[in-house]
Amino acid sequence: YIGAEYWHKATSIDSTGAEQTREAFKNGFKGFCSVFVTAAFAFAGTELVGLAAAEAEDPRKSLPKATKQVFWRIAIFYVLSLFILGLILPSDSEELLGAWGANTKASPFVLAIKEAGIAGLPSVFNAVITLSVISVANSATFASTRTLQALAMNRMAPGFLKYVDAQGRPLWCIVLQLAFGLLAFINEADVGTRVFTWLLSLSALNNLFVWASICLSHIRLRRGWAAQGHTLDELPYKAQFGVIGSYIGFFLNMVALLATFYVSLFPIGADPNPESFFTTFLSLPIAIALYLGWKIKTRGGPGLYVRSREMDVLTGLREFNPEVVDMEKKQKWGIRDLPVRLYHAVFI
Repeated sequence: YIGAEYWHKATSIDSTGAEQTREAFKNGFKGFCSVFVTAAFAFAGTELVGLAAAEAEDPRKSLPKATKQVFWRIAIFYVLSLFILGLILPSDSEELLGAWGANTKASPFVLAIKEAGIAGLPSVFNAVITLSVISVANSATFASTRTLQALAMNRMAPGFLKYVDAQGRPLWCIVLQLAFGLLAFINEADVGTRVFTWLLSLSALNNLFVWASICLSHIRLRRGWAAQGHTLDELPYKAQFGVIGSYIGFFLNMVALLATFYVSLFPIGADPNPESFFTTFLSLPIAIALYLGWKIKTRGGPGLYVRSREMDVLTGLREFNPEVVDMEKKQKWGIRDLPVRLYHAVFI
């Protein structure tokens, strides 16, 4: 029985004779803040639910089901599995030491299985990881190409990216996206680890900006929707936690960004230096440059701030019949249907 033994502070000597410290939060508060970038990268992709809803036949039904499934997948496969992983795998494991970026030696899950002495299962899990990576690549291809094509349609990207063939595929966007995939071969160079770290920080920190903007957009949409005399009954889909959930999400994203800024400015075990700061926080100047560049190109566009009554909240809105929803809500449920109602409330 291990229990929470690996969460208590202890010291050990590795194979090189160096002393290693094992504890729940290595390097204290700075160590906790330093993993936000990697964690943001791991959680990226959940926003694809909203992107896929644009092409769904009936988003009013498919979107709630998809969002609930994403929540449970994160809770079980991310939070719960990592919690168990932290209990059975010591942080001073020699296989984990020195593993960073592209030089990661092995999956922590595989190492945990080896620690348990289960023969054959590590190979099976490596195959599962490979299939998962392929699935992520497919999702990334779908998301990035649709986003590029939408940007081009709104004159925010080069015009040739608007092209869509007869089968509905944005071919030039796909070619451009696959070309970026060739950056993976940089890992074979001597500077591969450094380049991988820059790319990881660039993409991961952007996820915090993206989710902060999603939460802020939802808050502003609700405010504009109400200011123009609309009611929530007119919306085909309403977030379960409403505007309060978006306020909480925006606040937590800001906390994560500030924590990352802090550990970028004052890195662990080193003095403040420009290289360390921009390696971790490169996304901020890029985001600011893109925003200001667009404002300069459009000569201010609609302005830095759009009033609630002046928002365009109807463009792209699908036809919606509230009477259908009322009929569904009036469906009678008996006491025998309680398990079914619970299943629908949690998963569908």
